[in-house]
Amino acid sequence: MRDVAIIGVKTTKFGEMWGRSFRDIVVEAGVGALEDAMVYGEDIDSIFVGNMSGGQFVEQEHIGALIADYSGLAGELHIPATRVEAACASGGLALRHGILAVASGYDDIVVAAGVEKMTDVSSSSASTALAAAADREWEGMMGATFPGLYAMIARLHMHKYGTTSEQLAQVAVKNHENGSMNPIAQYHNKISVEQVLKSVMVADPLHIFDCSPITDGAAAVVLAPADMAREYTDTPIYVKATAQASDTIALHDRRDITTLDATVHAGKRAYEMAGLGPKDIDVVEVHDCFTIAEICAIEDLGFVEKGQGGKITEEGQTAIGGSIPINTSGGLKACGHPVGATGIKQAAEIVTQLRGEAGKRQVDGAEVGMTHNVGGSGATAVVHILSRER
Repeated sequence: MRDVAIIGVKTTKFGEMWGRSFRDIVVEAGVGALEDAMVYGEDIDSIFVGNMSGGQFVEQEHIGALIADYSGLAGELHIPATRVEAACASGGLALRHGILAVASGYDDIVVAAGVEKMTDVSSSSASTALAAAADREWEGMMGATFPGLYAMIARLHMHKYGTTSEQLAQVAVKNHENGSMNPIAQYHNKISVEQVLKSVMVADPLHIFDCSPITDGAAAVVLAPADMAREYTDTPIYVKATAQASDTIALHDRRDITTLDATVHAGKRAYEMAGLGPKDIDVVEVHDCFTIAEICAIEDLGFVEKGQGGKITEEGQTAIGGSIPINTSGGLKACGHPVGATGIKQAAEIVTQLRGEAGKRQVDGAEVGMTHNVGGSGATAVVHILSRER
């Protein structure tokens, strides 16, 4: 297996993109990533695109072919393009498949992208589409929503470990602070703990400011063999690990709903592959679809003992300048969560950090970064470790 590097990245603006089509935004991301890598369309061997629910959101399936066509990579070039779906982890899994294609030697230059256009339908229709990432028969049809499922996780975490609503709110406050410094973020407004706690209750104990928004957006990265990377860029970022794990799709079948075992196992595999541990990681993008999800993630990835995630957040250790900066992009909460694109956006943010190009939100001396992308309530988890050094 060959070493793999990321040689180009691009993320569109995240938010409500009225007047722009699904195909427009993914082409913008793809072309931008190719320009960043200084790669031409004819150099590409394959494309992997993360997309959760094109049929529900924009009434379009056959996403791979559509994107190849509107990127100018079909027609004479006939470049293979494959859609990858793993609910909200679709982007991270598309990246993993792209890495495996290059590592195996089947392909040299691969584009891994992700896209979702969620605001073309009503909020209720979007919620219905997202609910399909849970167990439709045993959760969705019984009335369980995603806020409801994560509220159960939060309530048990509070009961077992003493986590507070104020600590959950601190996650949102910190991520909005980071998002205010990110040009592509959906939200640039800073918020306070008081504002979070006074916002509308969605599913006790989760308020509306504890929840990630409905978002449009796309992101893309270009992958190449590590031996070829410097032919394209002076700042290749090397893939040290890619790992995936699964758990039961229904929350009630889990060993412990306050621990996402898929995250635990994907994290362990990634650390083993990279020959690194939590203390070696300088910056992390985790899947904060709800504020409790970030607290669980930093525990399940081994950055703190179980039950201590809320405490270190409250102490500021997960802020930029803290001991382990989490979600410098603003996370899903403030940067936005176009579900198919999120895993790719996370990788693009880590690449930007490791290049030293993150501006006001730059983590000083960042050498090694991690991404953590979750599908549904934790049935899929994908973890990547990236490094400046090969």
